[in-house]
Amino acid sequence: MRATLGGTRDLIDRVAQTSPARLAVLVFAAVVVVFTLLLWSPISSQDGRSTTLIDALFTATSAVTVTGLTVVPTADHWSMAGQVIILFAIQIGGLGTLTMTSILAMAIGRQRGLRSKLITQEALNVGRLGEVGSLLRTVAITSVVIEGTLAIILTVGFLLAGEPPHTALWHGVFYSISAFNNGGFTPHSDGLVPYFDTAAHTWLILFPITLGVLLGSLGFPVILVLRQVGWFKFSRWNLNTKLTVVTTFALLLLGWVLWSAFEWNNAASVGAENPLSKTFHGFFASTMMRSGGFNLVDMNELEPITLLMTDALMFAGGAPASTGGGIKVTTLAVVVLAILAEARGDRHVIAFHRSVPEDVLRIAISVIAMGATIVLVATGAVVAISGASLDRALFEVISAYATCGLSVGLSGELSEVGKSVIVVVMLVGRIGTTTVATALALRSRRRLYQYPEERPIIG
Repeated sequence: MRATLGGTRDLIDRVAQTSPARLAVLVFAAVVVVFTLLLWSPISSQDGRSTTLIDALFTATSAVTVTGLTVVPTADHWSMAGQVIILFAIQIGGLGTLTMTSILAMAIGRQRGLRSKLITQEALNVGRLGEVGSLLRTVAITSVVIEGTLAIILTVGFLLAGEPPHTALWHGVFYSISAFNNGGFTPHSDGLVPYFDTAAHTWLILFPITLGVLLGSLGFPVILVLRQVGWFKFSRWNLNTKLTVVTTFALLLLGWVLWSAFEWNNAASVGAENPLSKTFHGFFASTMMRSGGFNLVDMNELEPITLLMTDALMFAGGAPASTGGGIKVTTLAVVVLAILAEARGDRHVIAFHRSVPEDVLRIAISVIAMGATIVLVATGAVVAISGASLDRALFEVISAYATCGLSVGLSGELSEVGKSVIVVVMLVGRIGTTTVATALALRSRRRLYQYPEERPIIG
C-alpha cells in the first residue's frame, strides 16, 4: 500500500514538474469523478434509488464547473444530502481544486514549496510568482466575507418571505455560495421567479444574488489589486484590472440596455410589467447572461434577437481567474483593441498608455478561435444527435462552454451521448481552452532556428 502511494506521489510530482496545466486537468477530472460517485449513491436522491450514472455525471460536472445546467430538478430530485454534495462541489469548483488545496495547506501552516507555487500560479493565472501567497489569502478572505455577508442578508430575505428559520438559513447559505461562485443552481423548484413580487424581496433576495454574481465574475486578481491599491484609484490599477473592470461594466451596460429594449414590449416575458420592473429585469438578465445562470423569465419566451445577444455575451464570459467562464473579458478587450489599432494603422496595441505584448495578442486570438471551434463542433454534434433546432442547440452549447447555466431546456431532452457532449464542453469551458491545449500537447519545445519571412494575402 505504501509503495502504491509512493508511486502515485512520484507520478504527480513528475506531472507537476513537466506541466502544471496537465495536472490541473487531471485533478479537475478526478474531482468530477468523486462527486459523480457521491451523487450516484442512493442517499443523494429523494426516492432512495440511484440516479442514472449519466445524470449523476452531468450534475457533478455542472456543479464542479459552476455551470448550472441541469437534467433533473435540483429541488425535486436530490435529497438534502444530495443538495449538500452539490453545494460542496460548487464551492470547490468555484475556487478551483488546486486553489482550494493550497488554501487548506496555508490554513494548517504548511510551507508551500516552489512546485506548489507554480501549480497554484497556473490555477490562478497569476502573472508573477511572488503574488501567489497574497492572492491565496485574498481568495480565502474574500470568499468567506462575501459569502457570509450574502448568506446573512439572504436569510433575512427568505425569513420575510415566510420561510421557517432553518429553511431560510439553508436557502441563504445555498444561494450565497451558488451566486458568488456563479453556480446557477437553485434549491427552489420554481427558482427565483416567485421573489420578484415585492420591493423587499427584490432588494433582500434578488439584488444580493445579482451583486454576488457580479463580484464573483470580477476575478480574484482584480479584487487583490482593488484591496491593495484602492477601489477608486483607477490610475494606480494595473492593466489587467483596468481592462477587466472597464470591459465588465461596459458589457453589463450594453446587455442591460439591449435586453430591456428587445424585451420591452414582449408580452411573453416582461411586456406587462411596469417600466421600473422592466429595467430591473434588464439589469438582472445582463448580469446573469455572462456567467450567473439565474433567470426570472423562461428563455424560450425571449425574442430571437435577445437569444442571439445572450449567446454573444455568454461567450464573452467573466474575468480571468474568476468564477466566471467564457473566453474572458480581457481576451475580448485585447482583440477589440487590436482591431482598432489595425484600423488606425498603429503598429502596437495600446491600452491605457501601455503596450500589449504580441504574444498576449496571439494567445487572445487562439482562445477565441479555439472557443469558437469547440462551440461549432459541439453544436453540430448536438444537432445531429438530438435533431434540435440550431438556435436551441447553439444556446445550450454556448451556455455550457461559458459555464453560464442559462438553458432553453434542451439538456434534459438529450440522450446519453448528447449529455456526454455537453459534459465535455463544460469541462473544457471551465478549465480553459489554453490550459486544455497545453495539457494535451505532447511536449513543449522552442525552435533554435527561424524560417525566412513571407507575407500571404489576407482578406
